[in-house]
Amino acid sequence: MDIRALFQIALPIIQAPMANSQNHQLAAAVSEAGGLGSIPAGSLDAEGLDAELSAIAALTNKPYNVNFFCHQTPPADTERNTGWLALLAPYLEEMGIDPARIPAAASRKPFDATMADVLERHRPPVVSFHFGLPAADLLQRVKATGAKIISSATTLEEGRWLQAQGVDAVIGQGVEAGGHRGMFLSEDIDTQIGTFALLPQLVAELNIPVIAAGGIAGAHCVSAAQALGAAGVQAGTAYLLCDESRTSPLHRKALQSAAAEKTVLTTLFSGRPARSMINRLIHELGARPDAVPAFPLAGNAIGSLRAAAEPQGIDHFSPLWAGQNASGCLAVPAAQLTKALAAGWR
Repeated sequence: MDIRALFQIALPIIQAPMANSQNHQLAAAVSEAGGLGSIPAGSLDAEGLDAELSAIAALTNKPYNVNFFCHQTPPADTERNTGWLALLAPYLEEMGIDPARIPAAASRKPFDATMADVLERHRPPVVSFHFGLPAADLLQRVKATGAKIISSATTLEEGRWLQAQGVDAVIGQGVEAGGHRGMFLSEDIDTQIGTFALLPQLVAELNIPVIAAGGIAGAHCVSAAQALGAAGVQAGTAYLLCDESRTSPLHRKALQSAAAEKTVLTTLFSGRPARSMINRLIHELGARPDAVPAFPLAGNAIGSLRAAAEPQGIDHFSPLWAGQNASGCLAVPAAQLTKALAAGWR
């Protein structure tokens, strides 16, 4: 069974949720085209999520997905934060930022009861999670709305765990994928493997649909995923240049340049491993320096640097998320891209 029956969609294509690069408009366009559009809620509060879900309901009556982060909020670590600010001191001075004005508290919250309240009002057809799953009581509240539950697995062990928790499908996220790694049972980067190595292992082991993610950039990639047993595919980077995306001008420019040919897993921008194109900050500090605070605390200082630099046309401190295969990243309507990807499904 592929995901068309599971999610009641016409095409086995999921648009990956991409915080800060999209909103309901991209999700609605993909859903209207027959795929499953996704709304990223990892950077939203309950009021923002309510607004997004109201907005997509006004644009489409087709199924869509809402995605949440399930990280554990780390305790304050003054010593580590001091070391982090010391590492960034030359850049903060260069951009005229007073370190004392950078907030210390976590800027992103994991899925919680207030978000569950919003889901109970709107009842989205599909809810996905990154970094595992929420606490059992919260997960049960989501299931009680009738939503199908999916989450990302980056290893076979994670896939087994998710199945045991009762998810409806697993997203097999290969190491090629752009943005944050969904890893949650281990912090060891060496456990991360490619999509077409991970996919057949998950398919052979699990009794639920497996969705291929990472490096899906064209119809030929979709065909390859199907041949290895995928029940559908999830594509993210390919949608970043679409007409309905909100990818920043600096990010768009980088995606259309030679910079997109080389990406790296870095913790610099948030504290968790995520795949980005290489910019000045990564080049000078390395991709994963020891001083980086836990997710999401690293994002506070980085956010201040971005806010100062981007209006000047500088992307030195911006997370330029992209997967290893940006070849299918096209400046076209999302519906056109969705149908082009689906052409590879036989």
